[in-house]
Amino acid sequence: MVGALAARGCGEALAFGAMTGVALAEELLLLAYDDETGKATMPRISLDLGMAAAVLIELALAGRIAYAEGNLAVIDPAPTGEPIADEVLGRIAADTPHTPSSWVQRLRHGLRDRILGDLCGQGVVRDVDETELGFIHVHRYPVTDPSVEVDIRRRLAEALTSGQLPDERTAALATLVAVLRMEPALGLSGDDARDARRRLEEITSGAGFSGNVSLDDSVVRPSVALVVTALGQAVDAALGKRT
Repeated sequence: MVGALAARGCGEALAFGAMTGVALAEELLLLAYDDETGKATMPRISLDLGMAAAVLIELALAGRIAYAEGNLAVIDPAPTGEPIADEVLGRIAADTPHTPSSWVQRLRHGLRDRILGDLCGQGVVRDVDETELGFIHVHRYPVTDPSVEVDIRRRLAEALTSGQLPDERTAALATLVAVLRMEPALGLSGDDARDARRRLEEITSGAGFSGNVSLDDSVVRPSVALVVTALGQAVDAALGKRT
């Protein structure tokens, strides 16, 4: 299982991109796109929802937003330095209050194109514009710098096999992978996928991202847990409940 997960990438709150130089939503997108074909390997509706949740989770981990009186609220308006996250932070600050579920739905539109554009700008992927049937433009995003995804997959492989709780950022990524049913994107199937799912759920619970930490004990973890819950409900609605 470790070999499949770690090798496929070849072809405490942390600062934004502290582990890889890219944001959490960008890490998620890299896992979800095939390195060679440059196409999404999972339903785009769930990926879009997941990236919206990833931006919210990263803002919560950075201490910029928190759950308060039923809604997500800005508790620190200081820019993070990450353009997409800062844009979302500004939207939350300027808008009327909305629930985590509402923000996950509001943010998903157009987010994937923005994140792909950022990854192109960083030289991690490239935009291949092709024409089908003589007039339909199709964009693919094959990887040009595999080192970023290699590190992402290495961290997840270690989290799945070490038996220890990973750092908070990796735990957040593992949580998103679990909720979005992304075991196939990790190169896992059958018993390996089922084992990985159980371990991912253990990480989610151990990090306090599954609703088992109260607001009295923490502001960050319940905020993340509520975004994760909203994401899970949205994915279930889009794809049907997981059996």
